Amino acid sequence: MQVSGLWGIDLGGTKIEGVVMNPDSPHEPFQRLRRDTNASLGYGHVISGIVDLVADLERSTGMNRPNRIGIGTPGVIDPATGCLKNSNTLCLNQTALREDLSTALNCEVLMANDADCFALAEATWGAAKEARMVMGLILGTGVGGGIVINGRIWDGLHGIAGEWGHNPIPGETRSCYCGKLGCVETVIAGPSLERYHREIGGEAVRLPEIVARASAGSRPATQTLLRLREKFAQAIAAVINVLDPNTIVIGGGVGNIPLLYEDETRKAICKHIFNSELKTSILKPLLGDSAGVFGAARLAA
Repeated sequence: MQVSGLWGIDLGGTKIEGVVMNPDSPHEPFQRLRRDTNASLGYGHVISGIVDLVADLERSTGMNRPNRIGIGTPGVIDPATGCLKNSNTLCLNQTALREDLSTALNCEVLMANDADCFALAEATWGAAKEARMVMGLILGTGVGGGIVINGRIWDGLHGIAGEWGHNPIPGETRSCYCGKLGCVETVIAGPSLERYHREIGGEAVRLPEIVARASAGSRPATQTLLRLREKFAQAIAAVINVLDPNTIVIGGGVGNIPLLYEDETRKAICKHIFNSELKTSILKPLLGDSAGVFGAARLAA
């Protein structure tokens, strides 16, 4: 057996994915494996699931595990305590996940938020390759983000850099699970858009169907997407004013909506930024659902 490749784990709420990447051909990994997270069975079960997945990667590739493995997680490591926080996989919060996994795997573990891993992968191998500053957005069930500067994640003093999903949008007052009001996540996350459509149209419809109905001329669906445009413009303009990134890459289910990349959306953003024009590239990801686990592997490079 031999040590080779970059090893990464994407720890999600429903699945754990592992990859052994070929550094010379990133888009053709040596191996990718998935298993259910089963987080409802508790913290210890999540740890053992990752250990078993790494063992499966060893068996399937014929390689020894390396001295370091990168892991992308929901939530972030609190620099002050070393414990995980802000995870929607609740059993992981306030645990010494990085240290416990390092012990269980008998190797160094490098850990970053899943949105950071998404941004890092797209900045290294994807849509934002070689851009100096990249903001990776996750627009899906929730709203998150990660920042990469000169090929390195910027996680910030508190470990929360990029968490634009919990910035307030002016005039919005809906309660967020974080305890605040009017967070971006309560307005433009997928479930929030579906709720808005239900409130104005009287019908529960999933987001892809809302997009299809808007194309067919449905008034509630069209109004929902126009609201997405305006609120996204307000929310991302605040980020652009502070960071002024070269490139923004949008992942997640909401990120598949073509409206976000149209000229009208760029014009809407221009109304809110402190500049006369918008030069920032706003792009779809190139790596698809591979970005998170590829970014985790990139941590170990």
